[in-house]
Amino acid sequence: MAFRSRSKMSGGHPAQGQGKSENAVRSPESQARNSEHGTRNLEPRTRNPELGTFVWPVRVYYEDTDSGGGVYYANYLRFLERARTEWLRARGFEQTALAREHGVVFVVTALSIEYRRPARFDDLLAVTVEPAEVGASRVVLLQRIVRGDEELVAASVRLACVNTATFKPVRMPRSLSALAARQAPNGRSPEDLG
Repeated sequence: MAFRSRSKMSGGHPAQGQGKSENAVRSPESQARNSEHGTRNLEPRTRNPELGTFVWPVRVYYEDTDSGGGVYYANYLRFLERARTEWLRARGFEQTALAREHGVVFVVTALSIEYRRPARFDDLLAVTVEPAEVGASRVVLLQRIVRGDEELVAASVRLACVNTATFKPVRMPRSLSALAARQAPNGRSPEDLG
């Protein structure tokens, strides 16, 4: 089980662990300690539901680990997928509704991932989602998996919005592209995404 791999990601983006920013990821424990009610609530939080880095907590179960006691490498992809789904849901976009009402789904067209350190059984992790680039029918998300302040995984995921019947690329629904564009550093408006 290797934990270092070559990555196509470059640059000093905070989601890649190259520095801190006001959107730096907080661990689920620190989020819970700072919650409004002072309780240990592990509900997903983001500093601003419209902007910033979305954080989703994940507990490592025995079924997630391999014979060496670390999380099996493919299971990190599951954690990333769940966080992307919850990122959409937290912003009011259910994937089933997007398919039913708009006839669109999102498919992964490219993925670059770097495994830096292993997660272990019973670890409490934070999985992040941060839009990096938005186009008319695609979005690039930067994702991290952290344990406390320690970055375990960094990934760049390119998604395409496709028609459910043809699986050909189509424009994202305007409300979703507007939200993603506001969050992405390229900050283009939906009118510019043509």
